[in-house]
Amino acid sequence: MQQVVKSRGPLVWRDYDQEALDNAYDQLVYAPNRDLILGRIAAASQRTRENIGAPERVAYGPVEHERFDLFRAKGIAPAHGAPMNVFVHGGAWRQGSAADNALVAEPLVHAGAHAFILDFVNVDQAGGSIAPMHQQVSGALAFIWNNAERFGGDRNRFYVSAASSGAHLAGCALSRGWHEQKLPADFCKGAVLVSGMYDLAPVRLSKRSAYVKFTDEIEGALSPERHIDQINTPLVLVHGSGDTPEFQRQTKDFFAALNRAQKPAELIVADGYNHFELIESIGNPYGPAGRARLKQMGLN
Repeated sequence: MQQVVKSRGPLVWRDYDQEALDNAYDQLVYAPNRDLILGRIAAASQRTRENIGAPERVAYGPVEHERFDLFRAKGIAPAHGAPMNVFVHGGAWRQGSAADNALVAEPLVHAGAHAFILDFVNVDQAGGSIAPMHQQVSGALAFIWNNAERFGGDRNRFYVSAASSGAHLAGCALSRGWHEQKLPADFCKGAVLVSGMYDLAPVRLSKRSAYVKFTDEIEGALSPERHIDQINTPLVLVHGSGDTPEFQRQTKDFFAALNRAQKPAELIVADGYNHFELIESIGNPYGPAGRARLKQMGLN
């Protein structure tokens, strides 16, 4: 694993100077094989569409970006509907799409679950604000849950999975979005959040503030760790030993806060995985994140 030495300028966050903090929120610094892994993910997503067919494209709202891909469970659906998993992609709030992440669907559909993969506006398209991203992700979860029967799904087996900045957005939806959308507190039966950010204070101090318009209101409202009391969903938090030090710390601190509040949570540390390798493992039923997702849903 590549080691990144902290420099020695004035401290801006804990024991980080500006360069070190910027590096700690720049995955490429700690995962130099990023482009190789993203290429594998793209190829695997194409193979998924070839193997299980093109997804249904469904609108969950009136604007262009409010769409999701639906891959339906294979085989005969149970009378009460198939379990449902909604995936929220990452990409530093700037990149990514449902099509780019189709690989996460294949293990689910072969295990008898419906796989929903969200599209939503990115931060550049939203003029630098992540608030519309939060609103769309929360709105999509509400739409899918409220329309479970339409998709042949079982709303009592509704789950979420997410990665990176998508894990942040999913954390926001599960800590405050469910209430904003007037969903039952226990609408989601479990979530697997992979290598996410759960407190925006240090992110705001990093170079990500060059393209995200952070404010005190945004930082407070969209930091899931500050709304632990509103979390009712059992969470499995996953990070890799090769994640950046801040992404590791964010996950561990969020897990510790959940434990203090006596919220159901599990921490998985994937030894030997960097950020992108761990995201890739969501599409592998034998990978650390993929296995955790199937186990949480009670699927083989």
